[in-house]
Amino acid sequence: MALEEKYGAHNYHPLPVVLERGKGVRVWDPEGKRYYDFLSAYSAVNQGHCHPRIIDALTEQATKLTLTSRAFYSSKLGECEQNITSYFGYEKVLMMNSGAEAVETAIKLARRWGYVKKGIQDQKATIIVADENFHGRTTGIISFSTDPSATSNFGPYMSGYISVPHNDLEALERQLCNPDVCAFLVEPIQGEAGIKLPAVGYLSKAYALCKQYNVLFVADEIQTGIARTGKLLACDFDAVRPDVLILGKALSGGVLPVSAVLADDEIMLTIKPGEHGSTFGGNPLACAVAMAALAVVADERLADNAQAMGELFRQGLTLLQGKFSGIIGAVRGQGLLNAVEIVDQPDGRTAWDLCVELKDMGLLAKPTHGHIIRFAPPLVITAEEMEESLGIIERALEKFSAG
Repeated sequence: MALEEKYGAHNYHPLPVVLERGKGVRVWDPEGKRYYDFLSAYSAVNQGHCHPRIIDALTEQATKLTLTSRAFYSSKLGECEQNITSYFGYEKVLMMNSGAEAVETAIKLARRWGYVKKGIQDQKATIIVADENFHGRTTGIISFSTDPSATSNFGPYMSGYISVPHNDLEALERQLCNPDVCAFLVEPIQGEAGIKLPAVGYLSKAYALCKQYNVLFVADEIQTGIARTGKLLACDFDAVRPDVLILGKALSGGVLPVSAVLADDEIMLTIKPGEHGSTFGGNPLACAVAMAALAVVADERLADNAQAMGELFRQGLTLLQGKFSGIIGAVRGQGLLNAVEIVDQPDGRTAWDLCVELKDMGLLAKPTHGHIIRFAPPLVITAEEMEESLGIIERALEKFSAG
């Protein structure tokens, strides 16, 4: 911690814990203390820490070939592209590295489609987003953020975006009438905003509106996808197949950065050779890891487990809400992507202080927006482990309530 403070940029404020190793749903500090991980690296570790099948794929490929760039073919990329497109049901995939890179890729793809296919006038393509969104921190992405911590003193900002209230179909349709709109970019569940779920049917109705106005429906499933919410994709709950699907995080099981943008030929093939790329995007190591990570999700039925364990967890949290009504203000979530709102205490203690109590008792979680705690354990968690974790949360609440 001292080394990071002295030599690292101060762009994060971590909980005061150092982690050295992990396995499954647990991590350990250098002194050997064990913790339940209820953040999963912001849902990157859905398959659990250091899953042996994923690590085996990593080490086997690392001894053969790690990077070629896209100047040449590799023996892994085509295989991986076939695997991912068939897994999610699309004709084409464009592989990148970080989630933010995938979002930027989707933005470029949507604009290109708007010009080439929809016939939007050059430099006029517009993308609709939702208020309180979080899609990354590049200068392009923060141009449509409504979070002051993401935008303050980072301008000037890029034009070409319109933000509408989340979960408001009327506001969305008013902007879709604009013939310069090429896409609606949305998180099926807003993660960083505090696990905000839209009304049932919102996504399907928004998708239908996009079809009505010839606009691409672009889903950012970087955090919500790959079984986190109890289905393979959160959009599946509304039976929506996005025109453009953005994936990342758990696409590698948290082993290394892998992201992807999926679309059909009509959209994807508007980008020609030399017009977009990445030195590391689709590298052989990433391809081997991604295929193993997706195989684990399917073979271990992690979506089903996320659904069952999520219901168990919310039932437990709801009981705790009744017992600690002066602390827990709201409980919400889907699958194993859940949040509780913490009532600020008269003595000034906040959700941060409760997270420190949880850490001291052996469970790691982190606040967002000051008063919300996100709970998102690896999807391999068992009922026994969940019950033990709920017990830790209850004991932490008891201590927190005592002041």
